[in-house]
Amino acid sequence: MGPGLRRFILISIPYLWLLLFFLAPFLIVLKISLSDTAIAQPPYLPLLDFSKGVAGISDFFSKLDFESFVWLTEDSLYTNAFLSSLKIASISTVLALLIAFPLAYGMARTSDRWRSLFVMLVILPFWTSFLIRVYAWIGILRNEGFLNQFLLWTGLISEPLQIMNTPTAVYIGIVYSYLPFMVLPIYSTLEKMDESLLEAAIDLGCSRLSAFWLVTLPLAVPGIIAGCFLVFIPAMGEFVIPDLLGGSTTLMMGKTLWTEFFSNRDWPVASAVAIMLLLFLVVPMVLFQRQLERQQEAGR
Repeated sequence: MGPGLRRFILISIPYLWLLLFFLAPFLIVLKISLSDTAIAQPPYLPLLDFSKGVAGISDFFSKLDFESFVWLTEDSLYTNAFLSSLKIASISTVLALLIAFPLAYGMARTSDRWRSLFVMLVILPFWTSFLIRVYAWIGILRNEGFLNQFLLWTGLISEPLQIMNTPTAVYIGIVYSYLPFMVLPIYSTLEKMDESLLEAAIDLGCSRLSAFWLVTLPLAVPGIIAGCFLVFIPAMGEFVIPDLLGGSTTLMMGKTLWTEFFSNRDWPVASAVAIMLLLFLVVPMVLFQRQLERQQEAGR
């Protein structure tokens, strides 16, 4: 086996993976989004019939349309769900960043023998089912839960706080669930930082605070960006947390998709929502990645 063939096989494996598990499902969902809702039949029409040969294939493509995408622009429900998801995901990402950066910074600055322990504590929640962890917050946040009982016992409040079935509970659930995804990329970036850069900045007259803003924070930007993507993207399509902690009043894209697929049985509209959400998340990431590549090439 020559080096060219080995290189081709090595490169083709990840592309084959993406083709099978990303592009193929994406094309299936795209096809459904261009179909029409069918009642008392398969959940959408038209269906591809190879028995008719070329005529069947031509007839299949001629019946595809963009009515589901047009419907998204006419019904304010989907716009409101998208804006609500964008707001909740953005605020949750900022809150996670504010909590995660001090944690990651402290982990990176501690001694080597303690770092492994702290990293293990960060990833420890992943050893428990995601659903169980969300259910645990119900027991903590409800009116008779641990948090209200503790606050009543300390005398800080005179009556239970209504946290369950509010956006506050959704923020708590998302930040808690996705906090490790923010901590680990930032820690990985800060852990590799050369501390001699800080010493040089202090020797040149910078205070510790100035050295942090001028040296540490800029070097941590790649980890911050990666962490924000890892939190924001799944939060936009989150279903379990808003359904269990936010109640029926919390409107997010994940709940809207579930309702369209399983309650309304409107697969084309649900697929159109999924396609639009995917494009909203993927296109900015691709543009941002290209911008980073251009900056790196310009820096060379």
